[in-house]
Amino acid sequence: MEACIMDGNTKRCGAVSGLTTVINPISLSRLVMEKTPHIYLAFDGAEAFAREQGVETIDSSHFITPENIERLKQAKEAKRVQIDYSQPIQKDVEKELPAASGGSQLGTVGCVAVDNQGNLAAATSTGGLVNKMVGRIGDTPIIGSGTYANNLCAVSATGKGEAIIRHTVARDVAAVMEFKGLSLKEASAYVVEECVPRGNVGLIAVSASGEVTMPFNTTGMFRACATEDGYSQIGIWTSVE
Repeated sequence: MEACIMDGNTKRCGAVSGLTTVINPISLSRLVMEKTPHIYLAFDGAEAFAREQGVETIDSSHFITPENIERLKQAKEAKRVQIDYSQPIQKDVEKELPAASGGSQLGTVGCVAVDNQGNLAAATSTGGLVNKMVGRIGDTPIIGSGTYANNLCAVSATGKGEAIIRHTVARDVAAVMEFKGLSLKEASAYVVEECVPRGNVGLIAVSASGEVTMPFNTTGMFRACATEDGYSQIGIWTSVE
């Protein structure tokens, strides 16, 4: 597992990768941010730091389920890497299923928040891809790719990590706001629709003024938002933001 957290006001951030026993990777990311001079810890070093800090851990077998074993077996047989929680591979269907081609059903969990003072924060956690190479790191823990926050906005992305990294998705939303003077909704739409190939990305974002947007260029994206005054929105399929 891997995760990242970032405070927009100070631009302090923390990230972790290669975790196998930590129950809450974002909590460990925050400790990296608050308790070390570093930003990013990975694999054995991250696990050792978790033990030093007394973070809740569990045997790695806890994260292994029959469903995911079967999913990994299918992915290996098909000789492909696939997004977690995409539809199972049908042996009698050669054409790739629509949901497997993008971020419609992902294992990534992201959150963005703004308080009444306009302070912003973003955090993202993921298990990555099924049948990924050992040592592969995705976009989630990379500042500016899957996670980013500054004084303008907070962004958390999901989808195909390699595409998100190539296009520095989260940072680009903030950059377009800053340098082109666009609103959060306009900047996010530009990055999702014009910069990243279709079927690769979705994101959630909030601005310092409380503007919220959740665009995606995939079949769908599990998403929700809520405000202090009781407004809430939940969606899966067609983007309407």
